[in-house]
Amino acid sequence: MCRLSSLLSDRLGTTLPVHISRRGVGMEGKGPGVDCHQERAPYSQAVFDVHDLVSTNNPVAQFQAWFAEAKACPGITEPHAMSLATCSADGRPSVRVVLMKQIDKEGLVFYTNYDSRKGRELEANPQAAVVFYWGPLHRQIRVEGWVERVSTEQSETYFHSRPYDSQISASASLQSTVIASREVLVQEMQRLKTAHPTLIPCPPQWGGYRLIPSSYEFWQGQSNRLHDRLVFTRQEDTWMVHRLSP
Repeated sequence: MCRLSSLLSDRLGTTLPVHISRRGVGMEGKGPGVDCHQERAPYSQAVFDVHDLVSTNNPVAQFQAWFAEAKACPGITEPHAMSLATCSADGRPSVRVVLMKQIDKEGLVFYTNYDSRKGRELEANPQAAVVFYWGPLHRQIRVEGWVERVSTEQSETYFHSRPYDSQISASASLQSTVIASREVLVQEMQRLKTAHPTLIPCPPQWGGYRLIPSSYEFWQGQSNRLHDRLVFTRQEDTWMVHRLSP
């Protein structure tokens, strides 16, 4: 058994036939895959141009305008969900969906476990990118920038505003670590509930990050794929707006 197969077997508790090819790692007996070459959805939004912006020097104002429309759209249940991309010090990218909790002129705030993969990567390489995708509106907002921790006071205030069970879950989970079973988490949650029946201390490894933007891109989809892309880039204390080719 190769080293990778042995590692997967240890993780999953079974022996899996693994083959290595130039295309990467594969499992024997795989199916035919998924072909999406003919999948095309019509878009119905009007052209989006510079004169349609709420402001040409305030991307947060434009974000708030689009966010309000996304929040009012019945087909979008979590408009504050965003895909967060981070990168390790040696250049390995990773991405996951997190929830934005605040946006203002200082940046976007989200919360996580500092010891998670994303937390470790942000400590080693404090740059990140996020994207909000609102399918029913055929819109995306991309934000890139550098990252810093919010204050301990802000993290603790938000932590204690969360539902009790959410506080318990955050305390019980050693995020991104391998566990034997779900029962491990259930037992730890019960232990914490017994120890802290009313107030849960905010774990020191849990808190918020602020993404301080260097750019915002507003993307409006078009059926002919001549999509509209308007990008704000930070120039010291001001913002410049440019149109990008789709």
